[in-house]
Amino acid sequence: MALSLHIALALVLAAVALPAKGDARVTRIAIDVPPYYAYPRPPGGAAQVAVHPAFDRLLASDRADDVARARDLIAKDNQNVMPTTLMVLAIRLYDVGLRDDAVFWYYAARDRYVTLARVADMKAPELAGVDAAMKAFVSRAGPAINGYAFCDVQKQQSIYRDALKWVLQNPYRAMLDPKVPARAGDREENLRAAMSGLMASAAKERDTLSSMPNVEEIQRQRRDSGADVKYCWRS
Repeated sequence: MALSLHIALALVLAAVALPAKGDARVTRIAIDVPPYYAYPRPPGGAAQVAVHPAFDRLLASDRADDVARARDLIAKDNQNVMPTTLMVLAIRLYDVGLRDDAVFWYYAARDRYVTLARVADMKAPELAGVDAAMKAFVSRAGPAINGYAFCDVQKQQSIYRDALKWVLQNPYRAMLDPKVPARAGDREENLRAAMSGLMASAAKERDTLSSMPNVEEIQRQRRDSGADVKYCWRS
């Protein structure tokens, strides 16, 4: 699971590569990632969510206040909340119009997963499904969420800094459980190495996006592809 600027921009460019003519605003993230999530059918109904018994009902709702309630509960007590749960939270926040929150939790989910993958053995049978699901979430939900996030590069960087700070301050404690299959090395040391890597990647991204020519090139590509029409609308 890559975190570099190159991957972030690849997701943005994947989001803007679709032709703009005839495209409606992307107001929902219509994806299925079994067994964790299935998009509401018909739209406006309940999603199928199976990520955490305490949050599934709230996350399945199409009411913004229910999804916000799930967000608040997760923010309050999250040490053992899996990255898949955070990813579904991000998707549902986007769907109900809380798109800045969606960006935050998407980045938090992605980065929490990176720390997990640095500590745990994601090739182990017990974890292979989580690994496949997270990669599916990133490839399928990432274009829409990054498509919106990069409407405003300065705000995207601010949200990303906040999300990274949250990940560093709220480590996923379950991966330190001896029952969880682990990669070689000390778990705590591997976690610290993962966090250092996240900070280094964020610093590179920040440096690149502090260059106005780089930002202008992103903006040009978005305009040319119609991404701003798809993702930068206001409700």
